[in-house]
Amino acid sequence: MSSPAAERADVVVCGAGVGGLAAAHALGSLGLRVVVAEKRTTVPRIPKGEVLQPGALRILDDWGISEVLEMRGAVRLSSLVAVEVKGRMALDYTQLPEGSNWLLSADHESILTALADHLPDTVDLRRGTPVQDVVRDDGRIAGVALKGSGEVRAPLVVAADGVSSRLRRAAGIEADRQDYPHRLVALEIPDVPDAAREVVAHTTSRGLRMRYPLPGDRVRLYVQIEPDEFRGVDHDAVLRWTDELIAELPDLAAFGDQLRACAADRQTLPVSHFEASGLSAPGIALVGESAHSVHPMAAQGMNSAIYDAHALSACLAAESDVDTALREYESRRLPEINQIGTISHNAARMLTDLSWVGRTIGRRALRNTGANQRLSFTVMHNLSGLGLHPLSPFDRLCQLGLLPDPRSRRRPRWA
Repeated sequence: MSSPAAERADVVVCGAGVGGLAAAHALGSLGLRVVVAEKRTTVPRIPKGEVLQPGALRILDDWGISEVLEMRGAVRLSSLVAVEVKGRMALDYTQLPEGSNWLLSADHESILTALADHLPDTVDLRRGTPVQDVVRDDGRIAGVALKGSGEVRAPLVVAADGVSSRLRRAAGIEADRQDYPHRLVALEIPDVPDAAREVVAHTTSRGLRMRYPLPGDRVRLYVQIEPDEFRGVDHDAVLRWTDELIAELPDLAAFGDQLRACAADRQTLPVSHFEASGLSAPGIALVGESAHSVHPMAAQGMNSAIYDAHALSACLAAESDVDTALREYESRRLPEINQIGTISHNAARMLTDLSWVGRTIGRRALRNTGANQRLSFTVMHNLSGLGLHPLSPFDRLCQLGLLPDPRSRRRPRWA
């Protein structure tokens, strides 16, 4: 039985990351009363989720968020380039349809703040409010218990509480998380004016080195390392590591002094991937990292969270029964998540696998994809979020150079 003191809402969103705030925005825009419970008291400043793809930008345009980000200094990027010793793959986003032909780079904190500042009036964002557990009625999830704040009852609970989601486990939805055999060091390099407006990923004998500009003449640099590479190292060892990095990629020398100065403030990030076995149970939907996690080099994680929120709101708008809408959300969105997970994982292995077999196959696939206009356009379109066109077995063989592609010099027919 429901407690008389229990608060009522149409939706409870648990977590105020990009997935949670996007869900609150999308569902609040339907006129639903949404309560967002977030355990942190402040907006986190972390080196993740900084590159928005065209498909996500279309959604943010509808919410008025893209314009806010650009007014606050977000940087338009024109391409995503992967480079190895013998070749490169350049994905030129200017080839996409007008109005959707760029990426946008912004600080994760800025993206979260813009979403939070422009939530619909029907959304109540509560920071410093941890969720303790779900509340059930006859087995169906019917709300949440908040630490020190009683219960909020709602026909729909949205789990946006991250990779280790407590709500996902409470709903009985499985997720087999797999860690990559490497880590990423994130560096924020200041005072780099006129940085190229593109994402550049180098694959070297020691792994991935990826960079892109951030607002305010800054550059984000990710460096692949061994899991224990920095354990117990002193300042001098870090400087030697930085000098080795510059020697490996001489174009970093243009801002070598800034790179050396910021190396002490590095952050080391674990990297994993998983896809939940489902996206819903009666009364609950999963969005963002509670449902899926991918390697950051493909710039899909944050964008996929926005797509989740958009798809969930569309299903709820079309169905009067919440659980029917949740089943439709899962059937529509789960295959897309599986495809994006495969694309991201393959891209990550192409650039990060240090085994002889992995490096040989990955570098060959990179070169052949870059030399094939049909394949490179398809890969770019898939990453952009404007529509998925999975690669066929024939395409895979062309990537490996095992079959010739008679259509390699033109775009795919569907384009």
